Amino acid sequence: MKLAIVTAYPPSKVTLTEYGYYLVKHFRLQEEVTELILITDKTEGPKDLNFEGEGCKITVKECWSFNSYANIFSISKTITKLKPDAVLFNLQFLKFGDKKIPAAMGLMLPFICKTKGIPTISLLHNILEQVDLENAGFTKNKVLQSIYNFIGTTLTKFVLASDILAVTISKYVTTLEDKYKVKNVALIPHGAFETPPEPDFNLPQGPKQVMAFGKFGTYKKVEILIEAVEEIRARTNEDIEIVIAGTDSPNTPGYLEEMKQKYSHVPQIRYTGYVAEEDVPKIFGESAVTVFPYTSTTGSSGVLHQAGSYGNAVALPDLGDLSVLVKEEGYVGEFFDAYDTSSLANAIEKIITDDSYRIHLAKQNYKAACSLPMSAITQMYIDYFKAIQKSKETGFNIDISTMEKKLVH
Repeated sequence: MKLAIVTAYPPSKVTLTEYGYYLVKHFRLQEEVTELILITDKTEGPKDLNFEGEGCKITVKECWSFNSYANIFSISKTITKLKPDAVLFNLQFLKFGDKKIPAAMGLMLPFICKTKGIPTISLLHNILEQVDLENAGFTKNKVLQSIYNFIGTTLTKFVLASDILAVTISKYVTTLEDKYKVKNVALIPHGAFETPPEPDFNLPQGPKQVMAFGKFGTYKKVEILIEAVEEIRARTNEDIEIVIAGTDSPNTPGYLEEMKQKYSHVPQIRYTGYVAEEDVPKIFGESAVTVFPYTSTTGSSGVLHQAGSYGNAVALPDLGDLSVLVKEEGYVGEFFDAYDTSSLANAIEKIITDDSYRIHLAKQNYKAACSLPMSAITQMYIDYFKAIQKSKETGFNIDISTMEKKLVH
């Protein structure tokens, strides 16, 4: 199978870059895949293809740019020229831009692919029906929210034109099926990026690192984390370092610089900036706890899966998709009120002052991550592509529910 993947890819800073990297890392090892074609955004540095072990041929075609109006044409032209046997889109609503028109035009690509007769699966990491538009940084204006929802509904129909629309959370399946009256939505879990050997769960010498990871400024706020740690410092003798790992959200440029100024009086805060792929294990591996200072969620959390892979205890708000993931995939953590600093302080303190409890959470999260490795997730996509091809040959529709039962077992 000659498989094309439309995705952002390292060293890109566009959303879902990291997920694209791990899709490629594991698809290249699937026996059925003879060549991977990466249809990626343009970057100044070379694409990160330094994988260990043998794998299939990888062809890189840099043909699109964030916020470019030409993406729909350049990507479509590239697909037509290279004639892949199948196409996988790694998507969310702001994949191709944070400006309305480029973002919308990019999401029409699955429909265009389907009209070309190419087996097409779109992985949609978030659905607008489950996004708090105000907290996620889209808009506070109620009229604009209504317009966004209308546009989102229209664009979702274009993405649903794929042979299969894959989502990572079960309630997304129900929401889409009920609203759009479709039968081509499949649940394919997010999967754990890595399943490294089980760590020893011991912490390095020095201060206990309380870490948040991601793109900050919209629904991911560092203020509550910094102030919660200050509360713990005021009432305990714990030596704590706050680690803010990541960058500004594209919607809030300058946010972290503002935080540096606001909290310049607070000791032991480290801002890492962009975390390169090879540095991710170290960031998680040295952390006593990974904190999710979120006020909303916009899809399955890659950070939670990473925390599990590297054996981290987590403190997280009991809201939205995080709650669903914990229930469905076996992750555990100490929950807190997303808007209450003291609640977060109590959650962090409970973990970092009780080493046996921290290790218990860490081991359970590692176990949850190991149960859904990316190798199994990419095999699910291969099986669905085979089913699509068979349905085109026989004229029979794919029975998603039957397939899901087979894949689970």
